[in-house]
Amino acid sequence: MHELYLKPGEHRRLFKGHLWSFSNELQSLPRDIAAGETVRLFTHDRKPVGTGFYNPQSLIAFRLLSRKSELPDEGFFTRKITEALSLRNKLYPSGETNAFRVVHGESDGLPGLVIDRFSDAVVIQSFSAGMDRHLPLICDVLTQLFRPACIIIRNESVLRELEGIPLYKKIVHGDERDAIQTIHDAGISYKAHLFEGHKTGFFLDQRENRRMVRRLSGGADTLDVFTSDGGFGLNALQGGASALTMVDISAGALERACANADLNGFRTYTALNGDAFEIMQRLVSERKTFDLVILDPPSFTKSRKNLPKALQAYKKLNRLGLELTKNGGFLATASCSRHASEADFLQAVQHASRTAGKHIRMVYKNSQPADHPVLLSMPETSYLKFACFYVTEG
Repeated sequence: MHELYLKPGEHRRLFKGHLWSFSNELQSLPRDIAAGETVRLFTHDRKPVGTGFYNPQSLIAFRLLSRKSELPDEGFFTRKITEALSLRNKLYPSGETNAFRVVHGESDGLPGLVIDRFSDAVVIQSFSAGMDRHLPLICDVLTQLFRPACIIIRNESVLRELEGIPLYKKIVHGDERDAIQTIHDAGISYKAHLFEGHKTGFFLDQRENRRMVRRLSGGADTLDVFTSDGGFGLNALQGGASALTMVDISAGALERACANADLNGFRTYTALNGDAFEIMQRLVSERKTFDLVILDPPSFTKSRKNLPKALQAYKKLNRLGLELTKNGGFLATASCSRHASEADFLQAVQHASRTAGKHIRMVYKNSQPADHPVLLSMPETSYLKFACFYVTEG
């Protein structure tokens, strides 16, 4: 393997448990090493750091795989994925759910790799050139471990552009019929369209927060904005909501949400297709209000430089949400923007409450579920913010 060396002092973060080294921390960025190739990294005084993937085209120039100088071969991936699966089996005993995240990238020692299991199908996302080079091997390992009916690669994230690797999706095992799986979670069933749905086909990271929404939804006229496949809204109906209005800009997502509602025997719902901000503003103009308003938007920024604009969007969204919340109702709101900290997000909600003339009391705060674990040494592995507020007149 090729050898790379850090500049003086640039090893400290890695020795504290971080898994990335940035391009300006390396002594040189050799162009004769292919993007995604496995290399050995050393400190400036030749102390070994470990092996990992190198990419001279990326700001994240090195992603650490092993501090023992292991090679990413079949045995390596089998061990790492098996270890990750063992944790999930403890977190979700048999029968509780048949859909969960098997590998959460850096948190499971596999930087740039996400693997989600949906019943009899597996969906993979790769965010690095190194993992891309090993996808055939990873698929072989997953076939041996799970014997899935379908393996799907969903490499459509714009983060791949930062690595200089193409965006695409494909089914590498099985066919499109196998890419539609019925999943179960906490008493609700969903038809997950894994080749067409958002991200890996269904948002698994809000599972625990959906349960909290159930507790707040008894008898509630509910508005679910950015409903996607209906996860939050259906949990509200399961919790006894009197009516549900689902909003999404994607007609396909709304069709799936309505189909999921029908699958579970729910009937008291309506669907509004269009831009969330425009629909919410129209509802405000029509003086509509709801007992429970749920806001689960996509990330408003993929980079720190756009954070101020993203925070303005959160302020506007939550102002509209609060204006639509009845006196004595609840607002459930989320952010999946990694670059917006919890403090940033909560401050945006507080600012929105002042603008809307509402008094809010936070009754619940949470993050991502246990199958999306967090490395304390890598704040980047924590991204989801979620909070519920009791709303009264200001």
